[in-house]
Amino acid sequence: MKETTTNIESLSAAAYPDEEHIVKILETQYVTHNVKRFKLTRPDSYKFKPGQATDIVINLPAWKEERRPFTFTGLNDWDTLEFTIKIYNDHSGVTNELAKLHPGDELILHDVFGAINYKGEGTFIAGGAGVTPFIAIFRQLKKDGKLGNNKLIFSNKTVHDIILKDEFEEMLGENFINTITEEKTEKYQHRRIDESYLKEKIKDLSQYFYICGPDAMIESIRANLLNLGVDENEIVIEQF
Repeated sequence: MKETTTNIESLSAAAYPDEEHIVKILETQYVTHNVKRFKLTRPDSYKFKPGQATDIVINLPAWKEERRPFTFTGLNDWDTLEFTIKIYNDHSGVTNELAKLHPGDELILHDVFGAINYKGEGTFIAGGAGVTPFIAIFRQLKKDGKLGNNKLIFSNKTVHDIILKDEFEEMLGENFINTITEEKTEKYQHRRIDESYLKEKIKDLSQYFYICGPDAMIESIRANLLNLGVDENEIVIEQF
């Protein structure tokens, strides 16, 4: 969600709480060519639910006023915190600066706020880095033995953009459905997620549908689902 998951760099800091926790980076690692995992120290009594987010600030003078929301991708019972963040290195924004940080550098975390909450079994639909709030949700469901028949439909530009492909395949098997929009491959379909695609892939409309990605994608898929007869109350999107 945005520089939670789809990494939007324009959200206002004024919208978020003022609680502050200084944490250190323990480890960084690229999980795709432009998505980086950050492992951080964890403040005492810092709690969150899978799918939630927090506002992050780089603890350097030049970046103290630049707050961005990012989704937790680790679990609440881990000793450390984890964020999986898409890096935009085509301009000098927050994610580009985050990519330059090393173990020992500091970040400031703020209070936890709601993003996407799991309400029950359904189909998750993600575009690119919009998958990040779903990472913790699926990890928690796996830990609890409750993956059930949850599905993930994941749209990316290329195969190399698929975040945590191996982990999602291991968790979901045939319920991990990929579509690629800017290259043709033998393994995955080369299609966009539109109404005809959803009609083909989804046979049961009486389930929850979780959508996360660029704003235009969320609105388009939401409209498609409503046109297909999905109950508006069963469509779950990011809430800030």
